[in-house]
Amino acid sequence: MKNKKVVSIVLGAMCFILTLGICIQIKTVNGSNSIVGNNSGQNDELRAEVLRYKEKYDNKYKELEKAEKELEKERQNSTQNNSELEEKENAIKQGNKMIGMTEVTGPGVIVTLSDGKKDPSTVLNASDLIVHDADILSVMNELKNAGAEAISINDQRIVPTTSISCGGNIIDINGEKVGAPFVIKAIGLPEQLAALSRQGGYLEILKEASVGVDLKKSNNITIPKYTGVISYKYAQNSK
Repeated sequence: MKNKKVVSIVLGAMCFILTLGICIQIKTVNGSNSIVGNNSGQNDELRAEVLRYKEKYDNKYKELEKAEKELEKERQNSTQNNSELEEKENAIKQGNKMIGMTEVTGPGVIVTLSDGKKDPSTVLNASDLIVHDADILSVMNELKNAGAEAISINDQRIVPTTSISCGGNIIDINGEKVGAPFVIKAIGLPEQLAALSRQGGYLEILKEASVGVDLKKSNNITIPKYTGVISYKYAQNSK
């Protein structure tokens, strides 16, 4: 049992280290992408560098997934025939599910928002035809109020530390740049979540502004896990 605990600790440390490595690679790739846009004369060289970092990222992510599977296997072996450890393991799984660290599947709705196709010259403010971060935040908040248990935007899992901000014609989510159309998946009771399209709701406001809106119910939605690192710098446990 002692050896199994040691193996679990080692594998857990490996998962943490690999996750940090992936985050560093992502930031490096994003930084390289920004440089590409600013120094056109070095496009080819920097593009090749980005591809090299992407390959490293993919390899590290595969290592992380392998380590996580090994850790899960060791946890299962360690908790067999031990009700106390099994209860703690279930609590860990439940906690990870709540904060977005595991992939989840269930019923819910899929909301797609796209920039309006109306001629900008025919409206008072052409900006109204574009999906902004405030629009996504408003839709996301309505989904949460309707009981959504998990939400993703263009496969970016929404977690407690998720940031959403505009960056020109794209939106930054979890540090990743995503563009329209924005596919928002939410798991929960479909009938309650579908009330988002009610009269006076935010989707109706977007439709009136000629923004493309589509809402579909589904009995089988898969929302990926958050692949970054959730860290709290200021929030500490109370004594």
